[in-house]
Amino acid sequence: MAVRVVVGTQWGDEGKGKYIDILAKDSDIVVRFSGGSNAGHTIVHNNICHKLHLVPSGILHPGKICIIGNGVVVDPEILIEEIKNLKRNGVNAENLLISDRAHIVMPYHKALDELQEKFRGTKSLGTTKRGIGPAYSDKAERSGIRICDLLKHDIFEKKVRDNLAVKNMIIEKVYGGKGFNAEEMIAQYRSYADTLKKYVTDVNAYLFRAIEQNKNILFEGAQATFLDLDFGTYPYVTSSNPIAGGVCTGAGIGPTYIDEVYGVLKAYTSRVGSGPFPTEQKNETGDMIRELGHEYGTTTGRPRRCGWLDMVMIRYSAMINGLTALAINHVDTIGKLERIKLCKTYEIGGKEVSRIPADIEELALCKPVYEEFEGWGDISHIRQYKDLPDNAKVYLSRIQELAGVEIKMIGVGSSREQTITVR
Repeated sequence: MAVRVVVGTQWGDEGKGKYIDILAKDSDIVVRFSGGSNAGHTIVHNNICHKLHLVPSGILHPGKICIIGNGVVVDPEILIEEIKNLKRNGVNAENLLISDRAHIVMPYHKALDELQEKFRGTKSLGTTKRGIGPAYSDKAERSGIRICDLLKHDIFEKKVRDNLAVKNMIIEKVYGGKGFNAEEMIAQYRSYADTLKKYVTDVNAYLFRAIEQNKNILFEGAQATFLDLDFGTYPYVTSSNPIAGGVCTGAGIGPTYIDEVYGVLKAYTSRVGSGPFPTEQKNETGDMIRELGHEYGTTTGRPRRCGWLDMVMIRYSAMINGLTALAINHVDTIGKLERIKLCKTYEIGGKEVSRIPADIEELALCKPVYEEFEGWGDISHIRQYKDLPDNAKVYLSRIQELAGVEIKMIGVGSSREQTITVR
């Protein structure tokens, strides 16, 4: 049996979907444990580009059980459309299971998300406006609606009416928005319940039985360490815990069951939305990285902010997640530059530091201390580590040294085949 976890080590968009897709081949079960439809995993499979937001990436492997855990907030409308799109592309989604304990994203969550962002003005957080934060807020204040409620019409109807009595007042009287009609919402979600009920089960019990049966289980992270609600660059974070520890609360398994934790990173750094970014390049270099790496959001299409790889971040991620291996993407992309920089530490007030400050204002003052490397040209055709140019090996070796974690997989292109496994 192997229980593996895949997490992002930066601000998301590291290309986790590709490695989840690869590791899913040797897994019996693939599980999403946090986040919602604000996540976006892009996988090129059989020359078809699949953009998944809620369905685990393992769905592209026939026969794999794919689970949406209790830690995920589920938008039924988006999930149903995603299942339909998979079927249109010849992918069978019948092996999908949804936790009956997962919370639901409602239309008023999306409305509040958008209104709150507008209200913040220049201090907006840069959310996807998909209602994820408000849904988690309701979960925390115990007014959320779960999948098990959705399947019981009387309970669901009562909860919708109770919630709308408050939500409509907030939407209309605080933000000046337009409230919702309870009857229309109840009817809409009743149809969602009819479609999704066949997928719903007690996921926690299912996973415990699978562990007893020595099944291989892969836990698929969404977002990343620096978007974690507790350990990320707060408040410019997501509303859940996408770190390895989130597996325990987001899927209902104990920490002693986890065998391996893969941390996925890019050979550079990118982020979407606001917040401090010490190695950001607001210049031609940043623009070049963006275009070479096609750095535009899977969920929103927004251009991503780009900069050099920050090893202070990666070391922190290794510590927080207990990483046992690294999987690095876009080594082909960064190698096309003539000169490449790597941030090894920060400088604050004339002192060199190797930690991530909790205070984002302090983080914004951090100046990167760089090392420089020479580029290595096109490597998209290479499939073995020994065939990589020496310049690429030097760069990768330095990343391992600074992170204190071995690189096990190297991405030299977007497709599954463009991956080097380091043995």
